[in-house]
Amino acid sequence: MGTKEQLKEERDNIIKGLEETYRRLVEFKKRKNSPMIVIREGKIVAVDPYEILPTTLYKR
Repeated sequence: MGTKEQLKEERDNIIKGLEETYRRLVEFKKRKNSPMIVIREGKIVAVDPYEILPTTLYKR
């Protein structure tokens, strides 16, 4: 396996990990009924966890 293939595989694994972490975070916030703190248009805002999408996709 060449360097490019290794880097692509590593990148894909990192992205899968980020997606799984996001899913678990949203799930946790819903269980605890705790707002998600995010940045929107440069401002910090609290968002109801039930308004957040349960999954997200990163560019691959």
